[in-house]
Amino acid sequence: MNSQTFGTRFPLGSHLCREPMPPFSELKRDMANLKKHGFNLVKLQEHWMIDEPLEGRYDFSRYEELIEQAARLDMGVYLGLTCEQAPGWLYRKHPDCRMVGHDGLPIVYDAQTTLPADGKPGPCYDHPGAAADQDRFIATLVRTLGRFENIVVWNTWQEIGYWAEPFLGKAVCFCPHTLAAFRAYLRERFGDLDELNRAWNTRYLDWEYVLPDLRNAKHPCSQNLAWRIFMENVQIGSVLKRRAAVIRENDPLGRPVFAHKSGPQIGSGVDWTYARCQDFLGSSSYPAWRGGEESLAEMVVNETYGNIVLPFDHLRGSNRPGSPLWASEFQGGPISVGFHKGRVPSPADIRRWMLSAVTSGVTAISFWVTRAEIASAEMNGFSLLDSEGDRTPRFEEAARVGRALNRYAELFAASSWPGGQVAILVNEDNYQFCQTLAQGGENLVLSLRGWHRMCWENNIAVDFLSVDELDEPRARNYRAIVMPFPICLADAVVEKLARYVRSGGNLICEAAPGRVNEQAFANRGELSPAARELFGVSQKSFTMVAEPDGGEIWSPKAWSFGEYLDPAMLEGDGPLTGLRARANVYIETFACRGSKPFLLYNKAAAGTVRRVGRGKAWLLGTYIGHNAEAYRDPETQAFVRTLLAQCGAKPEREGGLLFRRRAIRGREGWFFTNPSEQAISEPVDVKGWKKVEDMLGEKLVRKGDTVELTVQPFDIRVLVLSDKTGSKR
Repeated sequence: MNSQTFGTRFPLGSHLCREPMPPFSELKRDMANLKKHGFNLVKLQEHWMIDEPLEGRYDFSRYEELIEQAARLDMGVYLGLTCEQAPGWLYRKHPDCRMVGHDGLPIVYDAQTTLPADGKPGPCYDHPGAAADQDRFIATLVRTLGRFENIVVWNTWQEIGYWAEPFLGKAVCFCPHTLAAFRAYLRERFGDLDELNRAWNTRYLDWEYVLPDLRNAKHPCSQNLAWRIFMENVQIGSVLKRRAAVIRENDPLGRPVFAHKSGPQIGSGVDWTYARCQDFLGSSSYPAWRGGEESLAEMVVNETYGNIVLPFDHLRGSNRPGSPLWASEFQGGPISVGFHKGRVPSPADIRRWMLSAVTSGVTAISFWVTRAEIASAEMNGFSLLDSEGDRTPRFEEAARVGRALNRYAELFAASSWPGGQVAILVNEDNYQFCQTLAQGGENLVLSLRGWHRMCWENNIAVDFLSVDELDEPRARNYRAIVMPFPICLADAVVEKLARYVRSGGNLICEAAPGRVNEQAFANRGELSPAARELFGVSQKSFTMVAEPDGGEIWSPKAWSFGEYLDPAMLEGDGPLTGLRARANVYIETFACRGSKPFLLYNKAAAGTVRRVGRGKAWLLGTYIGHNAEAYRDPETQAFVRTLLAQCGAKPEREGGLLFRRRAIRGREGWFFTNPSEQAISEPVDVKGWKKVEDMLGEKLVRKGDTVELTVQPFDIRVLVLSDKTGSKR
């Protein structure tokens, strides 16, 4: 078996072990048990410290034995690297390869075990000696284990990132090697010091004096913005690319190479960067790891939406079109940290989580872990199986859903997301600028999440699109592109958006586009010059607006009187007459210069539309997205729904069930999610489809072109439709 033949199956797997490694008899028994129940993949996580404890002394025998056992069972192996857990001899050999914090002190931390952070932050691989030793180790591992054809994929980084700030209280890395790489990046970006000085309003006379801000504080200056973009995109990206290159050079079968994150960075373009450093990008998913004070119903929906649908939609957008989408670690049991044990997932939880992921285009699921953790930091947690026994209800449900997905593997193991009507724009400059703001930067994610959720709740298929993809032909296919909280905006990005609009698209932009430029300097007129031209406006006023009922979800305390307008509903005008939308954070009013109002605040234009070429540029004078998850009201929902309809984006179906689909020629999977506490029964039009099945084998009654479908509270049902009239398979 090789990776090509494995591609005909939906990869359903489980992480078999990590250090400390349980007895081999237990591991082999668990592997056979997984196979018996329909799992076809096991993940093995290697550790550099364990596998090369002395320089040049390798021992991969444990992996070889387990990989051979998997091959005998006709199971694939997903093999992950843990190079952050570096051996002690590396630091003795290269004392200056330690990462350095913002305080100038080296990080004296040698990971003795995988926990708490898989060895992070690890050595600095900008150090040439440490990088060369890492390359040699990876090459040896791949040449040794690469002879096994049942290894189907390589993972170069167990949850990408350094995690130095949450675990060690320091940002990294400020060592001489990384600072030199930062200056090289700036030279390539600006060309020379004169151009950098002009952009940053500085007067550097020597590159050696160009440094990031060494304070561990939020401050939106040019240096900080450039440093954040460099560290998260260029520096980490170079490590990913280097590992992928070594694997490709030494793997005789040329299998896919990917890495995964602990979770997508919602609103950041960094996921697009990482996805292009190897073949694709995956993510962990632990739906029950984020608490809240909502009602039970709200918590269940937020688990489904906020912890599964939104992250995997974001991840799908970041990968190249047609790429696999891996749930690289998927919660299989109770969250357990220290002596805090979370709820044991029910079969209904497992089913809802798995199917919600598949609605977002996921093509593979690998559970963390098979049997209960023996490491005390996560004692007896996370697993499909308990510490003893070969079955649990959650294990059996995961197996049942996995077997069903594999019956239609050509549909669900393929990149079969049919594409969205609407795209939400992701701008890395804007994201990183918002991360430097001491107050207010959280509004980007609040608004972006809201636009996505309103599309999800209205059955409008939605994608995420990076500003770097705006000139690609597929960008013109979107009926609308939404640009949430666009505070930091380059005129060059506006020009790309203008081309999209002129070609027939609809741009929906929230307030204050380009209040600052890409170098973190405020624009005169408080709007980007290019944005003023595109939208046909100038700014008249820009004033904070209070939240309803004295709320303080996103509003800072007033410094003095008169800062806030009273809570307000903006009134629709023109094509939106008769509708209203809540104002959030700010109200911006405009003087129309070639545009027309479609939203009013006290008779002043607080939303404008301008025809540009064959399309329209819509500018909102507030932040509508916030109302999807706070102060929810039907009026704002109706406003957004009508605005999207004005752009040609309409629900794929009506009703109380949330609808998504996966599609290939001649076959589709239709997902119906019930987000409520009551069972919902609705007729489903299946006209033109000769065969309609319930994926999990539940009974269906078809009468002509209609199936009457009942979905229980918080559950998901999947219909598989085949042999559409007039299609060719």
